[in-house]
Amino acid sequence: MSAITIQSTGIFFRPDSKRVLVRPFIPSDPARVRNIIARALSLSDVDIDRELAILNDDFRGRHMDIETCWLRQFTLVRSHVDGQTVSTARKLFIGALFSGEYAIESAALFNPSIVPHPDQTGLPEGALRFVMSLRATGEGHISSIEFRSGVLEPDFSVVIDPVTLLVMASDVKENPTYRRDIFVRKLKEMGFDNRWSERTMQPLGEDFTHQELERSTQAAFGDIRKPNHEKMRTRECVQWLARSNYEVHFPASVPLSQRSIFPVSPNESNGIEDARFVRFVEDDGSAFYCATYTAYNGRAILPQLIETSDFRNFRVCTLNGQAVQNKGMALFPRRINGHFAMVSRQDDENLFLMYSDNLHFWNDPQLLDSPRRPWEFVKIGNCGSPIETEAGWLLLTHGVGPMRRYCIGAILLDRDDPTRVLGRLDEALIEPIGERREGYVPNVVYSCGAMVHGGRLILPYALSDTCSTIGIVDLAELLGSLT
Repeated sequence: MSAITIQSTGIFFRPDSKRVLVRPFIPSDPARVRNIIARALSLSDVDIDRELAILNDDFRGRHMDIETCWLRQFTLVRSHVDGQTVSTARKLFIGALFSGEYAIESAALFNPSIVPHPDQTGLPEGALRFVMSLRATGEGHISSIEFRSGVLEPDFSVVIDPVTLLVMASDVKENPTYRRDIFVRKLKEMGFDNRWSERTMQPLGEDFTHQELERSTQAAFGDIRKPNHEKMRTRECVQWLARSNYEVHFPASVPLSQRSIFPVSPNESNGIEDARFVRFVEDDGSAFYCATYTAYNGRAILPQLIETSDFRNFRVCTLNGQAVQNKGMALFPRRINGHFAMVSRQDDENLFLMYSDNLHFWNDPQLLDSPRRPWEFVKIGNCGSPIETEAGWLLLTHGVGPMRRYCIGAILLDRDDPTRVLGRLDEALIEPIGERREGYVPNVVYSCGAMVHGGRLILPYALSDTCSTIGIVDLAELLGSLT
């Protein structure tokens, strides 16, 4: 066990089954959908008003705007109403018939990452406001992203902003924009560089909307009822790519802890896993936040990217290139010698490093480090983005050893050439012992990102895929053990 002291803050983020959001529950059989709607249409206006009053009494206090949720669900089944004029009250009732509550964090609240908050105003000298992301998991092991915020005081005590039971899923932008160069390169990468995709993309500008893409697709493909395998497959790919790149937002009035990024695209229908947020600073000093995460559809995983400047408006994009594989991609917080840099694990065993001139495309990974100590003999990976220090890039790692035991370790990389490993911890920094080892998935400690402030490493980490805590490490002590 490491001799490095981990100072406990005594703060724990535990799952709460009372935090629920509304999500659609729509039968896959269209006949069942029509039958449910027909029953709702058979009720009188008086019956509808009575049922709606009962629903509002029962659920309004559990959600910020329950009626907006019901109307959103109504739009998903509106095509089955057969053109009838439907009152607002009846739309609300039909929407409620296709809705259900989901306890977003009933099983676990884990795998945190932490970054400085965009707003640092009004703080005493030496304090830092932060944003923490957490992986929330509920029924069916479906994961989403939640947030917490707080202040690291000058004495390194931590104050967490109040958290209520209310939680809100993000609003999906109906007409998102896309970047033409990324869209075209992804189509080529997937093997759809053909006349159909060329006809679709040629009329579009450098940035185009979903509506413009739909019009261009309709013009390019014409009558899709005429059988043509290449034509149909290309159209399906264009539609899949459009659904996989989307934008979501939250009203400014919704506190950070009430915001939840819930799965939207088919890629992530079974979960948004392990977001590694980092504050990225460009060479000109401008900054934005982004996170790599693992999209899971129940069969396959796919690394994706989230970008934001304010934690209210988010753009979700596919990551592209031959090196976009496996889990655990983590972006460096600035360019290295003019290039973006990423730590990854393509083979589910070793750590790799790769460079790119485009944030969204990654190729040519180089081997960075391999399992060397018994506590990581099965495989190693990162625990978030590298952190820049005067001694080099501090990269927190996770190692998997006997009995699938996950430990947190660390390596030190050269600042100018991160392919050079300057030092490694021989012993794990944090091990799953005592209360840390019991939980939903036993014997696991894990983090998706830490930060440095005032000579301390602020390290949030999860306890056995159940809850999370924050530890504080003296940076000089840690770097001394590495060098």
